[in-house]
Amino acid sequence: MQRGDRLSGSAEAEGEGRANRFLLHQRLRGGGMRLFVTEGAPGNLPVLAAAGRAGARGELLISTVSPEERVVPFLTRPKLPVLKLDSGHYLFSTSAICRYFFLLCGWEQDDLTNQWLEWEATELQPVLSVALYNLVVQGKKGEDVLSPVRRALIHIDHSLSRRSCPFLAGDSESLADIVLWGALYPLLQDPAYLPDELAALQSWFQTLSVQEPCQQAVESVLKKQGALALRTYLQKQPQPIVPLERPVSNEPEEDELSAHTLSEEEIAMAVTAWEEGLEALPPVRPWQNPVLPVAGERNVLITSALPYVNNVPHLGNIIGCVLSADVFARYSRLRQWNTLYLCGTDEYGTATETKAMEEGLTPQQICDKYHAIHTNIYRWFNISFDFFGRTTTPHQTKITQDIFQRLLSRGFLFKDTVEQLRCERCSRFLADRFVEGVCPFCGYEEARGDQCDKCGKLINAIELKKPQCKICRESPVVKSSQHLFLDLPKLEKRLEEWLGRTLAGSDWTPNARFITRSWLRDGLKPRCITRDLKWGTPVPLEGFQDKVFYVWFDATIGYLSITANYTDQWEKWWKNPEQVELYQFMAKDNVPFHSVVFPCSALGAEDNYTLVSHLIATEYLNYEDGKFSKSRGVGVFGDMAQNTGIPSDIWRFYLLFVRPESQDSSFSWTDLMLKNNSELLNNLGNFVNRAGMFVCKFFGGCVPKMTLTPDDQRLLAHVTLELRQYHQLLEKVRIRDALRCVLTISRHGNQYIQVNEPWKRIKGSEADRHRAGTVTGVAVNMAALLSIMMQPYMPTVSTTIQTQLQLPPAVCAALPTNFPCLLPAGHQIGIVSPLFQKLENDQIEGLRKRFGGGQLEDSLELKAKVSKAEAPAELADPEQIKLLTDAVTKQGSVVRELKAQKADKAQVAAEVAKLLELKQHLALAEGKPLDPPKGKKKK
Repeated sequence: MQRGDRLSGSAEAEGEGRANRFLLHQRLRGGGMRLFVTEGAPGNLPVLAAAGRAGARGELLISTVSPEERVVPFLTRPKLPVLKLDSGHYLFSTSAICRYFFLLCGWEQDDLTNQWLEWEATELQPVLSVALYNLVVQGKKGEDVLSPVRRALIHIDHSLSRRSCPFLAGDSESLADIVLWGALYPLLQDPAYLPDELAALQSWFQTLSVQEPCQQAVESVLKKQGALALRTYLQKQPQPIVPLERPVSNEPEEDELSAHTLSEEEIAMAVTAWEEGLEALPPVRPWQNPVLPVAGERNVLITSALPYVNNVPHLGNIIGCVLSADVFARYSRLRQWNTLYLCGTDEYGTATETKAMEEGLTPQQICDKYHAIHTNIYRWFNISFDFFGRTTTPHQTKITQDIFQRLLSRGFLFKDTVEQLRCERCSRFLADRFVEGVCPFCGYEEARGDQCDKCGKLINAIELKKPQCKICRESPVVKSSQHLFLDLPKLEKRLEEWLGRTLAGSDWTPNARFITRSWLRDGLKPRCITRDLKWGTPVPLEGFQDKVFYVWFDATIGYLSITANYTDQWEKWWKNPEQVELYQFMAKDNVPFHSVVFPCSALGAEDNYTLVSHLIATEYLNYEDGKFSKSRGVGVFGDMAQNTGIPSDIWRFYLLFVRPESQDSSFSWTDLMLKNNSELLNNLGNFVNRAGMFVCKFFGGCVPKMTLTPDDQRLLAHVTLELRQYHQLLEKVRIRDALRCVLTISRHGNQYIQVNEPWKRIKGSEADRHRAGTVTGVAVNMAALLSIMMQPYMPTVSTTIQTQLQLPPAVCAALPTNFPCLLPAGHQIGIVSPLFQKLENDQIEGLRKRFGGGQLEDSLELKAKVSKAEAPAELADPEQIKLLTDAVTKQGSVVRELKAQKADKAQVAAEVAKLLELKQHLALAEGKPLDPPKGKKKK
């Protein structure tokens, strides 16, 4: 989007904006307008960003003066920055200077922007000055810095969330955004002062921070020193005085419901919706198989990044793609949108061949084994795929080769020669993972052909010293090999035009936008699309019959082929951009392949492919203080979560609660325990259980009659506001924030019960008993609504509540936009029981130890290496042997049960392989010799 589009908003305004910018440039060239700044003045940031935003930065005359210089002669104290106009007049407040630049560019003033500017001057600046002084001059940290400004940050976050707009004054960036961003940047550029719970503020801040005018302003003012660049200037300023205000507390207000002042109209609308009851529910879409786009409906196609088949996914992998996508898919179905959710295992490539050699299996056997493992993990986590497929299919070959031929015939591919390592003994060119040698940078002796694990630097395989083939340990030679390249520079203009149409008004996450822009910033480069491998999609071109497509080229085509395996009408989804909205979920490292590479391939193929509408990328989830590592036994992997005794819904809840939406987050055992015990057990579970128990205990399991008082009506309005906020956030795929709305409603419910004390009123007068009935009826209806809102997050718990309350199926299948009475008087509920169990500290400490590198895998693998070297075996400690013995017994039961049920052969084979592996580990732990696997030859 061009600058004028955002500032003007229409074609006519853009024309006027260009004229105004021309006049601005003429004034600047005339030399009558000059900006005076001083080193380290915080006001420089928004002023320079506004100048850059207006297109004036390059021609603006800027003079750097000392902080003591009185540029404005009639002011009693020096004030900087200052803009001296060609008329000789001065502007010396930050917002006034920024406003001047925007006005000259054709920006039209509006009341909301002016209100934000007034708030920035009167409310934000006093507390922000204190926070920056504490941080930069006095060297304070933590709450000493954050406390003065916390309330202001919450105000901005709530305003953004409530309006559900990406910017302060609407859908496009305004003067208010630049002024507030510039004021806050020195503080918020340190993530420690941008709290995780303020997700709307985080998203807004990051969106602005990656824009070029803002980045240039940061480089000019902070000069890579962060907030410390302001120290010299701030040291010369008077110490700011902390404004008087009531203390900020992390505890809830005495009356949380008073946080929002309700209008009479809001209350009346909530009461009307309540009285409409079940008639207010949207009609439920009829079930169809296969799911196909329907003209005139909202057709939502959802994919999650294809997990690589040779790995067992860890918690970070799960939240980064399949779980996040599952929440949105479940929500879409509740909204009655026509929804198809697809995923599958990515099975071709070097890593599969490597894993196959390690385990003594064929690549296809490895794919079958790990596809079954992935399937079981996602089934346990309750991921609601419409279809979970794989890429090793004839459809994958057919569709990939068709796109290739179309690109080739249109001149978007070319041949070039690449130098590679070739093993003459194995008669093959070696992919990066098949080469080891000495790192040319740090001297590490086991560096891979693509990267050194010790120093982390990327390596070209031919740069390795003393390279060795990992298969036969012979020294390879450097030889040339001809390959095919996708000519991305030829497709760059088409990509930029498509992005220009797509990004405006879309819900791409800020990191996805930033990563995509960074690829385009320096111009796209050609990308090799072929590899000298056997395991992959064959290249249908003479002279390339011994090569396959590089996995990054055809992996994203896997979405199409998986759909083709689901339905022969797959093109109705994938060649129908006019009627289909495509949401793609992934971690940030996958963004370029979905935002640049596949779109370029599809645009070059010229076959009307559906391209991503909304690209949803997470940051990374870390484990405690480090990273997940299967080889080091650190972290929880998908197949291990099942054996912790913690239900899958608790894992889902916690992963979604800490979902790394705008910055990296960490899994913490202590935090998992706290969130389970406080948010689930004491808040959500406590409310739902009490509401149901009161119906059973006081009213024979029958929902009592309800007569709403003004307090009840206000409660309905508050619940309605939270429900609407929930909808607004999930429509924008703000998954973590929407979960807070569920917990807020249950907190309102607990407070409502606590204030009204139905257990006391039921023993009182007739009026008291009737009041107890109303409170109980409203509370159990809130529990019913929560059960539907929880369905995307905790589907098993949701179903449990709905069963306990005996909600009709039609009520469970659709989520209303208002809060109707879902359980009318006279409705009979079922047996109510607790939903959650407390996690004990001893239990959590045991799990922390088990998954913190204390797992057996590392030590046993090490012992296996010692055994192969014919060193004497070292016995594991008795506790390890007991754990392994129990694991073998349990896994044996799993295998026997599957065989008794005549389960799928691939599934049985996967579980048998796990059993054999456990038995080998047990034999090693006990110091026994390993028996070769039955039916397989020794390597």
